[in-house]
Amino acid sequence: MSLKIIGEKLSALPWQDRPSQCTSPLWRYSENPIVGRHATPQSNSIFNSAVVPFKQGFAGVFRVDDTARRMNINRGMSSDGIHWQIDPEPIRFVSTVSNLPDSEYKYDPRVVWLDKHYYLFWCNGYHGPGIGAGYTDDFQTFHRQENIFAPYNRNGVPFPRKINGNFAILHRPSDNGHTQFGDIFYSESPDMTYWGKHRWVMGTRGSDSAWQSTKVGAGAVPIETSEGWLLIYHGVLTSCNGFVYSMGAALLDLEQPWKLRARGRNYLLSPQTPYECVGDVPNVAFPCASLQDPGTGRIVIYYGGADTCVNIAFGMIEEIIDFVKSDSIGP
Repeated sequence: MSLKIIGEKLSALPWQDRPSQCTSPLWRYSENPIVGRHATPQSNSIFNSAVVPFKQGFAGVFRVDDTARRMNINRGMSSDGIHWQIDPEPIRFVSTVSNLPDSEYKYDPRVVWLDKHYYLFWCNGYHGPGIGAGYTDDFQTFHRQENIFAPYNRNGVPFPRKINGNFAILHRPSDNGHTQFGDIFYSESPDMTYWGKHRWVMGTRGSDSAWQSTKVGAGAVPIETSEGWLLIYHGVLTSCNGFVYSMGAALLDLEQPWKLRARGRNYLLSPQTPYECVGDVPNVAFPCASLQDPGTGRIVIYYGGADTCVNIAFGMIEEIIDFVKSDSIGP
């Protein structure tokens, strides 16, 4: 039975063919970074960001740390998914409820088209890191909702359809600092306000897969396939020189996504280039978004490099799934 990928066919997708010498499931764009640290007048760095198809092109929500080192999220627009115009000012949200307290910071956004809105989730500072939420219909007006969980929590990654009638999200309970631990959890909501059915999905591994031995966190919005939900996630190793963030993949059950079907022992991509190894935070390849075309099976993964810039990598979904299944480990 051939692989089936669920989703809308894209008329255009950023793409570069695999280099002849490449044997990995993913390969980097030869012109990385696609967004440098100074793409807006006051930006110190632009990295971990989200992208979705929009009209005849693409829209994005970009993490922009400014020269005061304030963390915020800005809108970006692109006709081809590679060349971006990023607003110099952060997104100004319209509150959906009265007296909604402002957040101390916003970073690491994810975006998904779901149930007639483009929903946004990000790490939201309110008495510590939590998961902020909002939506837009046109990438002009942005509405902000209540935080969906109490602190401390990070990496809110939504599913692109309801699960058994409920909205669903992956997240990582954490602490108030630079978390030294972290597992991936699953939760559901009937209305995007009240969340429950909290289920553990997977945690760290030991020496059998050391690149994900310190913590793991969901990355891009999961991709629905006949083999299960393909999840691109990050794993962290604590080295003698600090944290190393790499990118991996797993398969989750379609109707019970807290159940792991397969998980790759080996990383898909680790920080090895200068723009991944050198920057504000060295040795980081952090995925936050992907674009995929069900018709061709192609995937483009957007990831932050060294907490400084935005990059892309290319691959084939079927090859990534085969890579995960060929040497799979448990949760």
